[in-house]
Amino acid sequence: MTLKTTTWTPRSAMILGAGLGTRMRPYTDTLPKPLVPLKGRALIDHVITRVAAEGIGHVVVNVHHHADRMESHLRHRANPVVDISDERAQLLDTGGGIKNALPKLGSEPFLVHNSDSVWLEGIGSNLRRLFDTWDESRMDFLLMLALGSASIGYTGRGDFSCDPEGRIRPRREHEVVPFVYTGVAIVHPRVFAEAPDGTFSVIPLWNRAILAGRAFGVRMEGLWMHVGTPDALIEAERAIDGHHASTR
Repeated sequence: MTLKTTTWTPRSAMILGAGLGTRMRPYTDTLPKPLVPLKGRALIDHVITRVAAEGIGHVVVNVHHHADRMESHLRHRANPVVDISDERAQLLDTGGGIKNALPKLGSEPFLVHNSDSVWLEGIGSNLRRLFDTWDESRMDFLLMLALGSASIGYTGRGDFSCDPEGRIRPRREHEVVPFVYTGVAIVHPRVFAEAPDGTFSVIPLWNRAILAGRAFGVRMEGLWMHVGTPDALIEAERAIDGHHASTR
């Protein structure tokens, strides 16, 4: 897939921060997972800093687990502007959480970013590569993918394969595929037009777009780190230390 020559940046980003973080215990007994520190900074601060560096001026964060602590932590942020999507009453899962936040995100395509997804850049900016690949006329979803075999915190059989044009196909049962979803994507809000209210996963919306040939992937450059467990947190900190040592 070739990159476009025009420059586009989404106006808004949705950071998914409402999950219970059960695999990150004992940290999440007292903290929401997005506030777990990585190299002295909360995971969500790593995400917000990266998003802001690419020119996104508005972020929506959904909250549920230890929601008061999340709101207190984010209250001081001015660049980008942070809005809270409150799920205290009911945890809505990925699809329901995004749909609930749509009035704050607006009618244009937006970035979705898991709060526990961080990486060391390779050649250039991966978010910029994602933005430059987005084509609203052909795509409803554009997922940032990493090689599962060269990632930290991931031990599965992969999520997707890609055709030469970048269209994604999900892993079949008993199959091993090369790419794993990093939790980062461009999403067009039109995919939620017929979505249910309440709690639901975004996966059925992916599958509908895949069948229509409107779900694509972009391979990231660098080292992706899914910081979802205490062991993965330790590995990520070691990788960051090693990267900094090698670039001095």
